[in-house]
Amino acid sequence: MSGTYLILVAMAGISALLYLVIKVRLHAFVTLLLVSLLVGVAAGMPLGDVIKSVERGMGGTLGFVAVVVGLGAMFGQMLEVSGGAERLARTLVQRFGDDKVQWALGLTGFIVSIPVFLDVAIVILVPILYRLARDSGKPLLYYGIPLVAGGAVTHAFIPPTPGPIAVADLLGADLGWVILFGTICGLPAMVLAGPIWGSYISKRITKGVPDYVILKDIDESRELPSFGEVLSIILTPLLLILVSTTSAILLEEGNAVRSFLGFIGHPYSALLIATLLAMVLLGSRRGYDKEEIQDIVNKALEPAGIIILVTGAGGVFKQVLIDSGVGQVLGDMMSASGLPFLVLAFVVSALIRVAQGSATVAMVTAAGLVGPILQQNNVEGPQLALATIAIAAGGTILSHVNDSGFWLVNRFFGLTEKETLQSWTVAVTIVSLVGFAMVLLLGVIVG
Repeated sequence: MSGTYLILVAMAGISALLYLVIKVRLHAFVTLLLVSLLVGVAAGMPLGDVIKSVERGMGGTLGFVAVVVGLGAMFGQMLEVSGGAERLARTLVQRFGDDKVQWALGLTGFIVSIPVFLDVAIVILVPILYRLARDSGKPLLYYGIPLVAGGAVTHAFIPPTPGPIAVADLLGADLGWVILFGTICGLPAMVLAGPIWGSYISKRITKGVPDYVILKDIDESRELPSFGEVLSIILTPLLLILVSTTSAILLEEGNAVRSFLGFIGHPYSALLIATLLAMVLLGSRRGYDKEEIQDIVNKALEPAGIIILVTGAGGVFKQVLIDSGVGQVLGDMMSASGLPFLVLAFVVSALIRVAQGSATVAMVTAAGLVGPILQQNNVEGPQLALATIAIAAGGTILSHVNDSGFWLVNRFFGLTEKETLQSWTVAVTIVSLVGFAMVLLLGVIVG
C-alpha cells in the first residue's frame, strides 16, 4: 500500500471512531475494537493477521494495565470507605488556616486523586466545601475550584490513575519518570488553576451552596484514620516506584540492591504493598471484618473494569497501526515535517479530547497514534515520560458539555452551563496549558 493511502486509512479510522462515540453513542471499548479491525482490513492486512494484532494488542496492554488499575481501584476504595480522604481534607484545612484554606484544598485534591478517581474524590469531599462556604459566607467556587483543580492535575498526570498508567504502558515509559515529571509539571498547574484562578472567578460567580442541597453537619466525633497514616499509605507506592527508577540510574545492572529495589518498586509490587497496607490499617484494624473488606474491594473493581477494557482496546488500536504499516508512514511524515514530538503528542490528544469528551479515551487513542511515531524516531528514556505528560495535558484541555466531569461540577456547584464553562472549563484548560508549558521546559533541560 502507498504511504498516502495508509494515511487516508488512518484519518478515516479516526473519523469513524469519533463519529461512533459522539453521534452513535457506541461504547468506547466496542468502538476502538471495531475501528481497529476496519483499519487493519482497509490497510490490506491478511484477515488472520488482523486477529493476531488484536490479540497481541489486548494481551500486551492488559498484562500490565489490568493489574495496576485493579490494585489502584481497591486501594482507593479502602481510602474512601475508611474516611481517609476526609481526614486528609480536615487536617490540611486546619493546619493551613483560614487565610490559606484554598491552598489546603488544592493540595487535598492533588493527594486524594492519586488513588481515587476524580469524580469519586469530588463526591467524597464536596460536603466539606459546603460547610466552608456556609460558615464563611464566601462563594462556593472560592473553595471548589482549588479542590477540583488539584484533583484534575493528579487524575491526568500522576500514576496510578488510569490515564497516565495507560499512556505510559502504551508508550513504554518508565513510571518513575512519569511520576517525577507529572509532579513537577502538575504543581505549578495546580497553583495557577486552583487558588489563583479560584480567587479570581469566585469574585465574578458568587453563588453559594445550591438550594437543592440539604446541608448536614459533618460528624466531628467520627473516628477517622490518622493523617500521617493515610498520607504514608498514599505515598508508599509512589516512593517505591521512584526509588526503583533512581536505583536503575545510580547502580549497575546486576547489582543485588538494584535488583531488590527494582522488584519492590515495580508497579505490581508497589501497589500490592500499598493495597495490603490499606486493607490492614484502614480495614481490619478499624473494625472491618473479612467479608466487609471483600465487599469493599469487589465494589472497586466495577468501575475499574470499564477503564481496563477501554485501555486494552486502545492497545489493540496501537498494535494494528504498527502491524499495518501506518505507524511507519506516520513516523516518516513526522521526521520530514520537523514538528517536535511533544507538540504533536499534545495536539493530537487535545483534538480528540475536545471532539469526544472523555480524557481517558483521548489519552489512550492519542497514545495509540503517537506511540508508533515515537518508536520510529527512537524516542526513549525520560523523553517518553515527557511525551506521556504531553498527551495527558492535551487530554485535559477544554472540558465541555460532552465530558461527564463538566456535568458533575455543574450539578454539585449549582452552576449554569455558561458559568461552568467560565469556571471549570477554564480551570482545566489552565491545568492543560501550564502542564504542557512545563513539559516543553523540561524537554529543553532533559535534552
